[in-house]
Order: sequence, then C-alpha cells, then structure tokens
Amino acid sequence: MARRHARATAALALLLVLMFPFLWLVQLALRPEADIFGDALWFTPTLDSFAGLLQGNFARSFGNSLLVSTLSTALSLAIGVPAAYALARWNFKARSQVALWILVTRMAPPIAFTIPFFLAYRWLGLQDTVLGLAIVYLTFNLAVVIWLMQTFFEAVPPALEEAAYIDGCGVWQAFWRVTLPLAAPGLAATAVLCFVFSWNDFFFALILTRTEAVTTPVAIVNFLQYEGWEWSRIAAAGTLVMAPAVVFTLVVRKWLVQGLTAGGLKD
Repeated sequence: MARRHARATAALALLLVLMFPFLWLVQLALRPEADIFGDALWFTPTLDSFAGLLQGNFARSFGNSLLVSTLSTALSLAIGVPAAYALARWNFKARSQVALWILVTRMAPPIAFTIPFFLAYRWLGLQDTVLGLAIVYLTFNLAVVIWLMQTFFEAVPPALEEAAYIDGCGVWQAFWRVTLPLAAPGLAATAVLCFVFSWNDFFFALILTRTEAVTTPVAIVNFLQYEGWEWSRIAAAGTLVMAPAVVFTLVVRKWLVQGLTAGGLKD
C-alpha cells in the first residue's frame, strides 16, 4: 500500500512539473493586463485578453492554421499510407534503399528549401495561399507517414491478408478490411505527429505568407511591437494555439497510446 501511494505521489509530482509551463501560461492569459507581472498568486480572472484577440485578425489566422494543418495531415495520410503499405508488402530489389531515401528528405534543414519554394510559388501563384502552405507541409510530413506506417504494417502478419484472399478479397479489400484496422494505433499516432508538425510551423508560414494565409505562430509575433510586447495577448494566443492539438490528441488517445508504445519490446 505504501509503495502504491509513493508511486501515485511521484506520478502526480511529475505531472505537475510537466504541466507547469502550460498552467503558468494559462494564468498569465487570465490575469488583468495591468497585473500581468504581478507576484500575487490570487487575482480576479478576466477574459479581456481573449476578447481582444477576437477583435483583430487572430481569429482568421487561427482558422488558417486549422485548415492548413487538417488539409496537410489528410493529404499526407492519403498518399503516405498506401506508399508505406507498398514498401511493407511488396518485395523489390531496392526497397530498403527507397525507404532510406524517403527518410533522408526529412533530415535536410528547412532553410535549404526556402528559395526554391519561394521562387516556385511566386511563379505558380501559390504564395500566400492555404493550399500552397499545405503542399509544403505535405512534402515534409509524407516522409514521416511512410517511415512510421511501414513499421506498423510490417507488424501485421501477412497470413491474415492471405486468409482474406481465400475469402475472396482483393489486395485493396484486404488492406481496407484487415490490415488498416489492425494498424489503427499507428495511424492515430502518425496523424497526431503530422498535425502537430504542421500546426507549430513558423518558418515556412513566415516566408510564404503575407496577409491572406497567415497562421497563428506568425500572428503571435505581431504582438511583439516596438512600443512594447502585449504579454496578455501573447499568453491568450498561446493558450488557444495549444487547444486544437490537445483536443485532437484526446480524441485519438486510445489508439495513440497503443501506437506510441507499439514495438517497444521486440524479440
């Protein structure tokens, strides 16, 4: 019993340490602007900072981020999942080399692609558009999807697909009805990672947007002005920025835990 209480206390202490930056940000967002740097732990909460965000262009930037992240995640999964299945199931001579080349594309620093993307987007008319930004994130998330999902598909026994073939299923029917449901935890974990990578990006959103497709990370920087930094709005914006990722993670948490822990112990 004492050991159980000690574990619970240690887990609670660890949780508080991990949650401290988030809790501190929330209390800053709820503080009155005049008392933003106050030392008192007790204060009268106010939503003025959140109301101030709605009066500006932050709501539009929030919508842009949500649309771009959702679109890029959906496209990455739609293209990357079948590609990962092909690498996991179809044996060809250069399969391992192809998988490595795909992962290498994710290792290059973002600034190496800045000028090519900027020039190409200006010529194609995709600069400062939601679609253009989603395509940029797709090119980076695709490597993550293929690399992670290939591992999960390889963990599904091929005998299950062979049994589906005997029952009359084709290759894609076996994939949709047997393999993909068994790999759902990996799909959830991969989707969360792609969404978070797209949602948190600042560099490409800064370079490739101006006014129409500005995302929340870039919009928050606008609160850092020469006259002073609007700390209350920065805190409120930071709190709102974390909300979609947290909600998405909670929705798929059942599969996310399984996906993140899958393969932790192997023979």
